Amino acid sequence: MNFIELLLLAAIWGASFLFLRIAAPEFGPFALIALRVGIAALVLLPVLRSAAARSECRSKAWPLFVVGICNSAIPFGLFAYSTLYVNAGLDSILNATTPVWTALIAATWFQSTLGRQQICGLLLGLAGVVVLVWDTLGAGVPGVPQAIAAALLAAGFYGFAVNYSKRHLAGAKPLVVAFGSQFFASVVLLPPALSYWPQHAVAPSTWTCVAALGVICTGFAYILYFRLIERAGAAYAASVTFLIPIFGLLWGAVFLNEKVTPAMLAGCAITLLGTALASGKFNGLRVEKRKSA
Repeated sequence: MNFIELLLLAAIWGASFLFLRIAAPEFGPFALIALRVGIAALVLLPVLRSAAARSECRSKAWPLFVVGICNSAIPFGLFAYSTLYVNAGLDSILNATTPVWTALIAATWFQSTLGRQQICGLLLGLAGVVVLVWDTLGAGVPGVPQAIAAALLAAGFYGFAVNYSKRHLAGAKPLVVAFGSQFFASVVLLPPALSYWPQHAVAPSTWTCVAALGVICTGFAYILYFRLIERAGAAYAASVTFLIPIFGLLWGAVFLNEKVTPAMLAGCAITLLGTALASGKFNGLRVEKRKSA
């Protein structure tokens, strides 16, 4: 059951890049992401039925604000911008570098020590990104270098948010964090969204993508993610990172006719191996084997 939910979560988050690719050209990054996080906050609003949850939301307001900015408002917006120029599959692979940035930021900003395996993982992850984007950058299409940089910067913000949450939101109820972060992201994005609201009529199919982004890819996905953490542990739930690019490439190829090149597959494989090393997944596998021996 846990594995089925893990696959479902990966399929949902992989689809988010498909929906971004479709909706971002019509809405623009600001309006699209404001709608995404606003809808997600409404989906998660029942969390506040508990007096304890409301109290925790108030007491943790500032950390929730920071996480809302760094884990939702900014990276969601950067990925929305990126999908204006590069395909959904490529962005889903760049998103998978998040654990690499998490380890790097932990070492540089949060005084964590990197082991030899993690350092190898960082270098390998960087090499995978180079292989992944080499052909795309070489094509010389305007806007593509900035789009790739935006996607990598978004993954970096995710990495910062992970480290910040560990330090400032340890022990907080996960769904309170999910709601609070989406609420504060909505508040911050509202003014620019109103300023950049599309002046043309938006197609009903695009509105459907927006609804899917908010309800399924954010609100429901957070519920599913935190339920997996509760049932199977944080390490197991975090392994969804390795499955998202598979679905990102699949949905892009099936629904948008995006090309999956050998360079993309090679870069994806190298990046995911580096990610596994940087995040200590191989250590975790060895520990599990010892326990089961």
